[in-house]
Amino acid sequence: MLENKLPKPASVYDLKGLNCPLPVLKAKKRLAGMRPGTRLWLETTDPLAVIDIPAFCSDSGHRLVETAAVSGGHRFLVERGQQRS
Repeated sequence: MLENKLPKPASVYDLKGLNCPLPVLKAKKRLAGMRPGTRLWLETTDPLAVIDIPAFCSDSGHRLVETAAVSGGHRFLVERGQQRS
């Protein structure tokens, strides 16, 4: 019998109504408590998030899996990277 190895559905972190730099700071703290390889949807209304979230992922070693424009904001699917020493 084979085990089901499908990834667990990503949680959603509602960051709507927060402005720069709060979405990135809160995402950083939330991701720090997650295991590498797990995924998190970030939902934002801050127009600068389309610049800030991808830059944060790149700088922090996380993978930006998907970005979507939604009514009133954006959604970002982030996969937690390996911890940096």
